[in-house]
Amino acid sequence: MAEILLSLTIIGVVAAITLPSLTGNINERTWNTQRKALYSRMSQAISLMPSLNGYGTVTAGTDSVDAVDNATETFITAGLAKVLKINNICDSDHLPDCGLPEKYINHNAGVISPFPNTLTSWFTLFNGSYNYTDNNGSQHTAQHYLIDTKVAAFETANGESIAVYYNPLCQGNMDETNWYAQDKMCVNFVYDLNGKKGPNTIGKDMGFITVFYPTDSIVVSVRPLKSGTAGNTPSDAIKYCKKIDDEGVMPNIYELASIALNRINVKPLPLSGAPAYVSGNKVLVNGSIRLFGINEATGYVHASHSIDTVNGVQTYCVKR
Repeated sequence: MAEILLSLTIIGVVAAITLPSLTGNINERTWNTQRKALYSRMSQAISLMPSLNGYGTVTAGTDSVDAVDNATETFITAGLAKVLKINNICDSDHLPDCGLPEKYINHNAGVISPFPNTLTSWFTLFNGSYNYTDNNGSQHTAQHYLIDTKVAAFETANGESIAVYYNPLCQGNMDETNWYAQDKMCVNFVYDLNGKKGPNTIGKDMGFITVFYPTDSIVVSVRPLKSGTAGNTPSDAIKYCKKIDDEGVMPNIYELASIALNRINVKPLPLSGAPAYVSGNKVLVNGSIRLFGINEATGYVHASHSIDTVNGVQTYCVKR
């Protein structure tokens, strides 16, 4: 009897040690499958929409409060709902009614409370103009439309809860080498795969999908891993990301822009100075091959990093 009790005790101890890890792995695989399925459905839905801007008849500087407040709901009801199965739609005052948590954990273990319910409470630089200094020390003034649309949310037929941050004045792709992420972003979706059920954490059951350009849209969804100085070449950066995670990669410029816009969901980023993250995208500028990067403080995308002269590649590794 004593031997049986000892065996049961050992089995109980081993189970107590291993079960949390097994449960965590199962949850991770489930979330990964759901995340990829949601991204596929959202990408297909966006591709079926003729254009993503202009819903709610918002015009810079001329619209009534009602037009701005209702723009996101109009985007969902008049646009997205025609190409995606939606069960329920909630305005900014009733986000929990669509299954969204009242607070959640960002990728940096910070508590986000309350849930951001306007465009500028999610990313402040959608509103107004500001001065900044670029990497070459030159002074600039960036002017953005004075707009602060309210957030709306919906539940999908598959049970996901999704908050929608909408920019009805988003601009198209003009093949620029310099642009602002907030001007090109049409919509950002912050999703929760299992509603109010925990852990309500970015990178686990929660994440974000960002859409750039009103037509021929680019849809990106990544899980942030870690930022850091990753050597002096793109090859060094690729190796750096692989060391962090077997699936880690150096982001493209749109994935990097999505992270910068989702600073509240990733980690606090500075609002002054000119630190920049570098992507893996290359472009030929005046006979020199350069890397696209983004100023994390302003959302300014630029091709000013020469592959031949870059001294320290600062990037943000991601998983796709």
